Amino acid sequence: MRFDTLAIHAGQEPDPTTGAIMTPVYLTSTYVQDGPGEHKGYEYSRTQNPTRKALQDCLAALEGAKYGAAFASGLAGTDMLMHMLESGDHVIVSDDVYGGTFRIFDKVWKRSGLNYSFVDLSKPENFEAAITPKTKMVWVETPTNPMLKLIDLARIAEVAKKRGIISVADNTFMTPYFQKPLSLGFDVVVHSTTKYLNGHSDVVGGFVCTSRDDIAERMYFLQNAVGGVSGAFDSFLVLRGVKTLHVRMDRHAQNAMKVAQYLSTHKQVKKVTYPGLETHPQHALARQQMTGFGGMLTIDIHGGLEAARTFLKTVKVFACAESLGGVESLIEHPAIMTHASVPKETREKLGILDGFIRLSVGIEDAQDLIDDLAQAFDRVK
Repeated sequence: MRFDTLAIHAGQEPDPTTGAIMTPVYLTSTYVQDGPGEHKGYEYSRTQNPTRKALQDCLAALEGAKYGAAFASGLAGTDMLMHMLESGDHVIVSDDVYGGTFRIFDKVWKRSGLNYSFVDLSKPENFEAAITPKTKMVWVETPTNPMLKLIDLARIAEVAKKRGIISVADNTFMTPYFQKPLSLGFDVVVHSTTKYLNGHSDVVGGFVCTSRDDIAERMYFLQNAVGGVSGAFDSFLVLRGVKTLHVRMDRHAQNAMKVAQYLSTHKQVKKVTYPGLETHPQHALARQQMTGFGGMLTIDIHGGLEAARTFLKTVKVFACAESLGGVESLIEHPAIMTHASVPKETREKLGILDGFIRLSVGIEDAQDLIDDLAQAFDRVK
């Protein structure tokens, strides 16, 4: 089946008892066994739950993976992957990543003896130069959050395989609708299902998938042993959201392109970054490894922090809020909000400055979004 059909049907069958077309929410902690060890595939809901299994199978199918595991948050999935490593191991990470990813690596796992190098992986040669005998994993985002730098997945995967390094791609921004890292050679894909996969800003969740048997065996062990699993109701909501993923992503991308084109001509905007614009320095790579350009874009406006504050307080259709990927448009100030955990000097080196703003373009009418930005600019002096 093709993507649009898989999004609606993969991992799901009508309920055998009632014929219900929607997978039921199995709100149970345990399952009755006919005798010791005589069960129907379910023993305890931390280990396995029918609603969560339907979600895992659906999302794995969309990513082209053999195995998938759903978690209580994207960071719970990230944490699980770090448990695969040993004290003293080295991880190479995109220098520009989600602030929560930076925080768990730099402030939590470093204390357990893992070592991290934050490297500009938009230049593939930097990856090989950063490898040490202790390097066990490479962690990338593409596009990165929030600078929207692109990473050549095929080239990174090729080097990682040669060196025996586990390659992990955070595919939250693009979703499997627009990008499939496993098909380009990556070992593992992670998602914050909070974002586009759910798409309705009413769930916090995460997902990890792979086609490697050895990684999957460890992943399921850790999912159960560490316990940060997705609850049945949250799994149900994400499963519901995924059914419209393909429709929503098309509209997100269409709207983002229109908004980016408008902003690129505005006199109060210094710079617009969106992979779909030919002005993006890696636009050719975007066309090569992605089938669409997504709904995320950034701008740098004149006037610094004062102008940015006024702008974010004045928008009406765009909501000033953290997170992204919902049907509604969101706007935020990374230096103060999502990336505050990143040291100031690092933010400035990356380009996360006082006038830097991130937009998650929703699926409202594009002209209403443009009109909203226009009236907000009129209030900025």
